Amino acid sequence: MIIAIHSRDVTAEEALAESLGREISMAEGLTTEPGGTVVAHSNRLDHYTDEDETWSSATWADHLADPSLEHPLASGPDGDRRAILHVTAHMHPLDRELNHAEWSEIGYRIARVAGIAPPGDDQACQWIAVQAQPGRLDVIANLIRLDGTWSAPPRRLLQTLVTEARNIEADLLLHSNHRQNSARQDPAPGLEHAVSPRVPTATGPLAGILRQLAAEQSGPIAAVRQLVEEVGRQAAALPGDQTDSAARDLFWAARRLHGLQEQLGEIASRLQPPAPSAALAPARPVQAPAASRAAAR
Repeated sequence: MIIAIHSRDVTAEEALAESLGREISMAEGLTTEPGGTVVAHSNRLDHYTDEDETWSSATWADHLADPSLEHPLASGPDGDRRAILHVTAHMHPLDRELNHAEWSEIGYRIARVAGIAPPGDDQACQWIAVQAQPGRLDVIANLIRLDGTWSAPPRRLLQTLVTEARNIEADLLLHSNHRQNSARQDPAPGLEHAVSPRVPTATGPLAGILRQLAAEQSGPIAAVRQLVEEVGRQAAALPGDQTDSAARDLFWAARRLHGLQEQLGEIASRLQPPAPSAALAPARPVQAPAASRAAAR
C-alpha cells in the first residue's frame, strides 16, 4: 500500500473529482450503502442526511466545505485557511479484491490515525472515504472541527500513515510495498556488538540533494509524478479500451515514481552524517543492560 498526501485546498471539489477520476456533478449520486462509493464517513453524517436521499458528488463536496463557511475565522497554526486534507491509499497491484467492509475499515483507520476522527469525539472533523477507482481509496476531510477549532494531525503525518498502512497490510493479509532491504535490525538481546568508529564524511550534501529529489510535493520527481497522474486522468476520461488500459498503466507508473521518492528518502537518511559527538566516539564493545540479558536467558 502506498500512501500519498495531496496539497491542501480551500474547497473539496478537486479532491473529490480526483478520487472519482472524473468531474463532480449534481447529477451523479454517491451512496453510503454497502457496495456504494462512500465506504466510510464521519460519525455525525446522519444528522445531515435523509436516509431516502442520495447526495450528488457536488453535494458531497459542499458538505465537506461547510465547516470552512460556518467558521470563517478558523485557521491553522500558521494562519493557513486551506482546510481540505486529501489522503490516497494505493493498493498493491497483486492484492486481492477487497469487499465493502474492508475498504470501510481502511478508511476509518486512516481517519483515526490522521487525527480527524478521534474515537468518541462528537465534534470531530467532517470526512468521507471514497472507493471509486480500482485499488484506490481516498480520504477527504475538512480540518476545521464542528466546534470551530482546527484539528491537529500528527506532526509527522506521512510517517504515521505509512506505519498504519503496514499494520493494515498485516491485518488484512495484503501485499506490502515496504522495502525489506531498507529495514535496520537491532541486535538480539543479550548479545554484545562492537560499534565501529564513524568520522564525519562528505555525505551531508549528497543527502541534501536526495532529500530535494524525494520531496513529497515540491521535488522534481513529484512534478513528473503529478504530470503523469494528470495525463492518466485525461486518458481515463476518454472512451475506448485502449485509453482505459493506458490510464491504468499511467497510474501505476505514477505509483512507481512515488515509490522511487520513498526509496531516495530512505537512502538520504542513511547518508546523513552522524552528530559530531557520536562520530568521534571511540570504538568499544557495547554491553546489553543486565535486565535484558536476564530476560534473554
